[in-house]
Amino acid sequence: MLSSTHVFPFRRQPEPETLRLSRAAEVFQATLQVLRSKVGQRHKRDVKTRALLQWDDVVLLAEWSGCSPAARPRKCDHSDPGKYRSISGVCNNRKNPLWGAANIPLVSWLPAEYEDGEREPKGWNRGRLYKGVPLPSVTQVSREILRSSSAPKPDVYSQMLAEWGQFVDHDIGFTPQSSSAAFPASVDCLATCENTHPCFPIESPPSPQTDSVHGCKPFFRSTAACFDTVWPDVERALQRQQMNAITSFMDASVVYGHTPGLESSLRDLAGLNGKLVVNSKFKDPKGRPYLPSVAKESSCLQSPEGERVECFLAGDGRVSEGLPLTSLHTLFLREHNRIAEALKCINDHWNPETIYQETRKIIGALIQVITMRDYIPKIIGTESFQDHIGPYCGYNPSVNPSTANVFSTAAFRFGHATIPTVIRRLDKNFEEHELYPSLELHNTFFTPWRVVKEGGIDPIIRGVIGSPAPMPSADKVMSKELTDRLMVLNVPQHMDLAALNLQRGRDHALPGYNAWREFCGLKRIQTLSDLIEVVGNCAVAEKIFNIYKHPDNIDVWLGGLVEKFLPGARTGPLFACLIGRQMKALRDGDRFWWEAEGVFSEHQRAALLNTSLSRIICDNTDIKELLPDAFVFREYPCGYTSCDHLPSVDLEAWKEEENQDLKCCGRPGMIENGDFILASTSGKLVAHYSCYHGFQLTGAAAIVCEGAQWSDQPPQCELVVVCA
Repeated sequence: MLSSTHVFPFRRQPEPETLRLSRAAEVFQATLQVLRSKVGQRHKRDVKTRALLQWDDVVLLAEWSGCSPAARPRKCDHSDPGKYRSISGVCNNRKNPLWGAANIPLVSWLPAEYEDGEREPKGWNRGRLYKGVPLPSVTQVSREILRSSSAPKPDVYSQMLAEWGQFVDHDIGFTPQSSSAAFPASVDCLATCENTHPCFPIESPPSPQTDSVHGCKPFFRSTAACFDTVWPDVERALQRQQMNAITSFMDASVVYGHTPGLESSLRDLAGLNGKLVVNSKFKDPKGRPYLPSVAKESSCLQSPEGERVECFLAGDGRVSEGLPLTSLHTLFLREHNRIAEALKCINDHWNPETIYQETRKIIGALIQVITMRDYIPKIIGTESFQDHIGPYCGYNPSVNPSTANVFSTAAFRFGHATIPTVIRRLDKNFEEHELYPSLELHNTFFTPWRVVKEGGIDPIIRGVIGSPAPMPSADKVMSKELTDRLMVLNVPQHMDLAALNLQRGRDHALPGYNAWREFCGLKRIQTLSDLIEVVGNCAVAEKIFNIYKHPDNIDVWLGGLVEKFLPGARTGPLFACLIGRQMKALRDGDRFWWEAEGVFSEHQRAALLNTSLSRIICDNTDIKELLPDAFVFREYPCGYTSCDHLPSVDLEAWKEEENQDLKCCGRPGMIENGDFILASTSGKLVAHYSCYHGFQLTGAAAIVCEGAQWSDQPPQCELVVVCA
């Protein structure tokens, strides 16, 4: 019997607002099921919930559960200068304030296909037939199609391509798993093989390779999201949707967080310098900073000897999942502080808030440029980039930038097939490090102590740059390290990443592979010959047909993963379409996209184009030579160049002369536990004040420079008292 004390300690803990909304959504969903069950018992037949309720009833249930749409902001404050993004993404689009914001449902580009039409995922009811046949178990699909005992051939791209994909993914999407708050206390997803909310265990058919004790592996369903429609759409409101707990925008939330509380905990507010807080206990061998540690004792693994090293704290809670991911987080922490220090020297009249916000804005732009210019064309191919994304034509407020369910749950998980089985650590000559040898993947999860005590991030970054990425093919998709030996702490069995991805797609009720091909204007698969043509491997296509029995039943993640790559791409036509469509929405629907009118000056935009991931590495590590494009693989020293020859962003483009009105009125007064931002409104200089998290403003939020003096005294920030 599995002990209920076993937990998933590294399931990222949602922020309080996310937790509140997810619990409310689960209560709302559970209430609907109780209602449906009671009516069904009375009438001795299955009754759809939508047949029971009018819109007023739905709104009332939502209010009772705490899931009312009225609780979310629907209007934006037009007195806000709008100079910088909100940390939660709210009001990026002034007419649709929640588009792209944290804690809203993932967007459904096609209707969900629940077995009961409302919340039961595909495969929930054992024996249910699809096109006359049952769906195959995800474990069978993983074993017979996706698992490979031989390594894929090396790619012309470096392993950094895969690591950057994870970093960007964590910037635009996070779907938390369900808690047991709205379910009976007896439900333990680690001890049951029954489909009982919130548990949707993965069946493990008997096999010599399985190590499953109970014939299943634990699986928690994704948490429900409160519906976001204010229109009387009963069917949409009742259907289970999944939440994106972070902002959809490519806004560096992975660095800064997505809530005021998290953002505040990451800032060096006491330093009055606009910087981010760094680790107070450890530094790297050259004295460079590390990310701060979480405040409490964490579940991260520890070195067998020496003092504890807790999980790192960053804008995204998954920061300690792996060494390369931790290294990228560390790079951008250092880059923020490097730029903030430079901006302070260039504009010594800037206050800490302006330095912080301008630096945050630049960091977001750097991530956007690197992703859209250097990364995405390699993934979907230059031709698909032109077809699905095309040239930038300015901000379009009619475009919804919110992350799509199929993108987050299937298409952007193409990168799981490029995860290496070994994390290499290299010395300054890009050779195996004599002190810190390479590590098998499962020995690198949640081990921040390896960064602190084993040479810092430099050997790890050299390893991902100096190693080719695996290039998967239809017959060599995922290694046994991922399908047979995936480790999750305190889960008493190995997990299977391929099976987890397939089960997640079914949990979210994603339509099948053919439906998405049709959505993208591609030919539906009808025959084995059609599939062979798309996959390019007869044996794999036959396996898929034999297992699924009908092409409409093929899971979208599997179908997209085994397609032949497009020319110059690392995805086939389906994933190229879905990724391209999402990236275009993230770009065109973002009012603060780096190329949008008024976000940066022409001089600043030209300076930003000089950025490269290689230059950021040069500026924040002791690595002295790199390829100009960190995503390209070459054996050292072929093509490597000195960091001195790599262009950098000229921060002088941000030099700003002190405003004449400011000289007349003098600097507005500083306030404790808050700060101000200067902006011009109707030709007048206005100081907009705000308080740090945990404090509330009393007094005038904005004061105007008029007649050589400020219109009012600065406000105050008073501590928010929370009643128990």
